[in-house]
Amino acid sequence: MREILGRRRRLLFRRKRGPAQLGAALTCVAEWQWPVLPGVGLKAAGSRGDRGCACPDPECVVPGAHPFDPGILAATTDERMVRWWWTNRPTAPIMLATGGRAPCAVSLPAVAGARALSELDRMGMRLGPVVATPTRWSLLVAPYTLEQLGELLFVKDCVPSSLRFHGEGGYLVLPPSETGTGQVRWERAPLPGSAAPWLPDVEAVGDALVEASTSAPDGGSRLAY
Repeated sequence: MREILGRRRRLLFRRKRGPAQLGAALTCVAEWQWPVLPGVGLKAAGSRGDRGCACPDPECVVPGAHPFDPGILAATTDERMVRWWWTNRPTAPIMLATGGRAPCAVSLPAVAGARALSELDRMGMRLGPVVATPTRWSLLVAPYTLEQLGELLFVKDCVPSSLRFHGEGGYLVLPPSETGTGQVRWERAPLPGSAAPWLPDVEAVGDALVEASTSAPDGGSRLAY
C-alpha cells in the first residue's frame, strides 16, 4: 500500500512540475542566459507508427531538429515567452540559437565523437557540456566569429565534411528533446548551479575533432545527421 501511495505522489509531483522540456528551457534562459526557441518537432505517428518531421519537407534530413515557425531569429531569453511556447507545445524540441553571447558548437558523427572525447580526456583537456544523439555528438564551445573559424580551418590539410560548425546564426537541439534520430541527451552534462557552464575555445578542441573525424571508419567523408 505504501509503495502505491509513493508512486502516486511521485506521479502527482511530476505533473505539477510540468514537462521536462519546459524546465530545461527555463534553465537555459533564466540561469545561463542562452537564447532558445521551440523546434518544429515530429508529426503524430501514422497507422504504421512512423513519425516524420512536422515541417512541409517530406525529405527533411533533420526531422524535428530544426526551427520552422517561429524561425531562428525568434530565439529569446524571455522567461514569459518560453513559458508560453512550451505551455502550448509541451513536447517541442529545445533549439539553442548559437553564436553571439551564446555557446557555439562543433558536431561530428557519434563514433568519431566518442573517440574524440577519449583523446581529449587522455590529453587532460577540460571540456564543457557535450550533447549526444544516436547519430551525432556536439561539443559546446565558447562563441567564435567566422573570421576565427576561417583562420582555424585554413591551416588544416583536410577538414572532413562530416564535421559541422554551429556558429553565429546557427542552432543546436538540446536535451531532453526527441527528434527523428532519437532521444537527445547530455553525454557530459552541465554542472548544476546558477552560473553558465564553462566552455573551451574551439581552437583547443579543433585538432582532436578533425583527427577523430578523419580516422573514422568512413574517413569522415559522410555527413551523418
